[in-house]
Amino acid sequence: MSAAALHPMIERVDILGVPMDLGASRRGVDMGPSAVRYARLREKLHQFGITQVEDHGNLHVPDRESAHEHAHDAKYFPVIESVCAKLAETVEKIVREGGFPIVLGGDHSIAMGTLKGLRDARGKPAGLVWIDAHSDINTPETSLSGNVHGMPLWFALKHGYADGERTVQIGLRDVDRREKAILRDAGVTAFSMSDIDRLGMTAVMERTLKITGAGPRSVHVSFDMDGIDPSEAPGTGTPVKGGLSYREAHLAMEMLAESGALGSIEMVEINPILDQRNQTAILAVGLILSGLGKSIL
Repeated sequence: MSAAALHPMIERVDILGVPMDLGASRRGVDMGPSAVRYARLREKLHQFGITQVEDHGNLHVPDRESAHEHAHDAKYFPVIESVCAKLAETVEKIVREGGFPIVLGGDHSIAMGTLKGLRDARGKPAGLVWIDAHSDINTPETSLSGNVHGMPLWFALKHGYADGERTVQIGLRDVDRREKAILRDAGVTAFSMSDIDRLGMTAVMERTLKITGAGPRSVHVSFDMDGIDPSEAPGTGTPVKGGLSYREAHLAMEMLAESGALGSIEMVEINPILDQRNQTAILAVGLILSGLGKSIL
């Protein structure tokens, strides 16, 4: 039986790049979408059996040199917000037309746009699986850096693009002190790497799907590649040792696919300048395929 026959719900995949680097300090993450495409994403999707693959190219993101930083507590926020508004419009259109969005970052600030587009298309927030070493739930007041890629979940929750009760974070191991209270107050379920060590990824994903799932295509996964251990994914700007293993990351995506609940994928924080032979982008492509249903047998 072909891969397409095993997963008949996913007939069309839409790729969209957002070369955003304004939310982060280190340069190079804007080349992430190109790195993933260079890792043969489109060809791999076709080989898997998905014949309708549309690549919408990259959204325009102003260069840092031409953008104004504005406030120091949320650097470049008006520019980031403007790009996210265009991203939301595009994601909404893709979903309304029956497509499965694959959004390629760029830094994690773009999640605000993706989540808004999903909410607008479906009338309610998607269940959210946030795989990351960091919780990204700082406010402009609590952030020590002012980098917006550390705040997108807070903004998404604030504006109703995400629902804390249907949001799960996986892989946490670098959380600011004040973020811990924000997480609890928002009702977000968080699984640190210590939790994964104790429970195992299977149990974590079973719990995750019960919290986030609400029918077919009801879940969005926002995957920051620094959620994976730097030994497997060196091409990220904020690496933290002790992350998800190669197999744990694939198992998470495989279980999302098997549930039938996954409706969109976002891969962010891939920095080719810091990578080794495009290793991180190649891994991202493999994880996308696992999320679409590719399995060993």
